Amino acid sequence: MRCSIKTVLVVGLGSIGRRHVGIIKELFPEINIVVLRHRQCDKNDIDALGLYKCVTSIDKAIETNPQAAIIANPATKHIEVAEQLANKGIHLLIEKPISDSSMGVQALINICHQNNVVLMTAYNLRFLPSLIEFKKQLQANKIGNIYSVRSEVGQYLPSWRIDKDYRKSVSSQKKMGGGALLELSHEIDYILWIFGPIKWVKSHVSKQSDLDIDVEDSANIILGFKSNDGRELTVSLNMDFIRHDTIRKCFVIGEQGTLLWNGISGKVECFAKGSKDWETILSSSPDRDYTYTEEIKAFFSSIESNEPPCISGDDGMQVVTIVEAIKKSSSIDSIVYL
Repeated sequence: MRCSIKTVLVVGLGSIGRRHVGIIKELFPEINIVVLRHRQCDKNDIDALGLYKCVTSIDKAIETNPQAAIIANPATKHIEVAEQLANKGIHLLIEKPISDSSMGVQALINICHQNNVVLMTAYNLRFLPSLIEFKKQLQANKIGNIYSVRSEVGQYLPSWRIDKDYRKSVSSQKKMGGGALLELSHEIDYILWIFGPIKWVKSHVSKQSDLDIDVEDSANIILGFKSNDGRELTVSLNMDFIRHDTIRKCFVIGEQGTLLWNGISGKVECFAKGSKDWETILSSSPDRDYTYTEEIKAFFSSIESNEPPCISGDDGMQVVTIVEAIKKSSSIDSIVYL
């Protein structure tokens, strides 16, 4: 693809920041990559990653004249950095969640609009071939009218990155925007993407385990929607950091059968009315970098074409607003309407 971008800023050099650096280097080796982090990179990092420069202040980062930036530092810091960059006309891809709070997100969206800045939220699961096919089958009315939806995601937090102490991870710390709801908010995003706006939530959010964390490790949620035929559609969503069998699945139960998306195996399957077994519609296992690569391509394409991104700042704002409603519902033990 054509690319007029000369310099990209990557804010944060944790695992996701490093992944973005590697993908940009592979896609666009001529682009200069500047990293902004709280401490200086050592020479080995700069050489190994092929960085143009590593800086420790936002002012120094802006002096390098980046045309685009990827915000991959802790969610609690996203808005303050993104606002300063957007005010300089720098296009933004912000790692999910767009922030740990809805406070300041609308102001950022407004700044981006005023400065003709592309603001994209990084929900990379939307680029998975299996999830795209899942949505396509539902839109094609594969199982007729939808009666209910059950979504589940979970993995034991200490096993996420076995080479690192989970207690020091973003996921485990409130001050860094951790917790099951924000860290696993992909599920909320794809549910919105497929089924439309949420009317109400009812939830129970808690810390069930002995994990040494100060955030929730479990969330059991009911989401209410209005379906096209006037009936109310409900989605049950279970999210956790505590199960030892990794899972990411969504079952949609309809009048003509059940459609299943398995995000771990990359399969879309259908159990049709009257069948005796599941039919595999798609089985896709792209490499781990695939969705991130497609995400960066989409971000750069939006910049080049001056078109709105496929996953907007408003999409990111919606997810955070729903997370806040889920937490409120749990705290007051009641339905919260949006």
